Amino acid sequence: MVIPEFGAHLAAGAGCSSVDLGDSVRLALMITPRGSHEVREQIREVLSVIRTALEKQPQPKVVTVQTVFLKDARNRRECELAFAEFYGPKLPVMNFVLQPPCCGAALAVEAWAIGGKDVRVEHFGPQALAVSYDSVRWVYCAGVTPASTVRGIHLQTLDALRRLRVSLADAGSSFERVVRTWFYLGGITEPEVGGQRYQELNRARADFYQDIRFHCSSLTPNAPRDVYPASTGIGMAGNGLVASCMALETQRDDVFLFPLENPQQTPAYAYDPQHSPQSPRFSRAVALVLGNYITTWVSGTASIVHSESRHVGDPEKQTTQTIDNIERLISADNFASHGLKGAGARLQDLAKIRVYLKRPEDLAKCRAICERRFGSVPAIYAVADICRPELLVEIEGVAFSRFARG
Repeated sequence: MVIPEFGAHLAAGAGCSSVDLGDSVRLALMITPRGSHEVREQIREVLSVIRTALEKQPQPKVVTVQTVFLKDARNRRECELAFAEFYGPKLPVMNFVLQPPCCGAALAVEAWAIGGKDVRVEHFGPQALAVSYDSVRWVYCAGVTPASTVRGIHLQTLDALRRLRVSLADAGSSFERVVRTWFYLGGITEPEVGGQRYQELNRARADFYQDIRFHCSSLTPNAPRDVYPASTGIGMAGNGLVASCMALETQRDDVFLFPLENPQQTPAYAYDPQHSPQSPRFSRAVALVLGNYITTWVSGTASIVHSESRHVGDPEKQTTQTIDNIERLISADNFASHGLKGAGARLQDLAKIRVYLKRPEDLAKCRAICERRFGSVPAIYAVADICRPELLVEIEGVAFSRFARG
């Protein structure tokens, strides 16, 4: 289902995956320009790759969601102007994140596009967009930040979550329908009144989720009562907060969602208080069964076994352990243990990955391992602090696979 493209029309550092889901075709573009040019030239290179990739598609596609990884916040305005001119009225919802590409480039871009005979895209302001096809409706919200007058990460997180809820409502959805979230947090491991900044984010998320019943389906009688979206909580430069999410609306009876946990890891929401007074409220992955297809969103994953960090100080072993965790999480055996036989994915079924590295000097070693294990899966490598000081690597992605119904 996932077809990587590394043709001559893609610049060095760019990768593309095409995913045919029958009623729609998705395109994942991961673009890191050459870092030796001026910022303006790097932006042009990114836009050239996007234009060429879209022109090469047999059917028209629209870019819906875009994340821009920036080295310097001062370049954001130039990026915004260039993207606005390039996309015109079809501007995707966008995150601008202060996570420098590991290679030293001024920016890197992850862009998702979609096309299909009956695909319809609706815009609801600069931060919300909906994609509809075949009785399924996706709502994407991006670039949401707390009000500048709000102080303290607990209140800032609550404010950002409320703003996400408003954006979802503007697009005709609700937080109960969210299946995936992202939180980009400046100074993620730094102290904050009440605890570490990431711990305060977790406290706010737990408070906000307290009365929300997420709509994942239960496959087995012993399925956990508490179900949460897949999520990434990752550091960035500065001291800000950027939040985004994705929600699903459908009445189809052949569509259901369920959470996945890794048998070698304690569920994050069940962590001992020593790791966070309020445990992180997210699932290791969330899988969607849509007809004969399965989409699996893999949360930010690190070198953690059970609930303890492993291979402290060794980026190569941490990378290997992280990939092992993802491979086990999405495996057919793990799907079967959750009550769904005939499902599962391989590492090569990932349409794209993001690799967050705490230290840019670890890039060559970690990338070699990723390329050996993931193969030609398109990737962006960005510098970002991880939620625990001893962790050096975090990886997230999304896999597409077929469902062999019994």
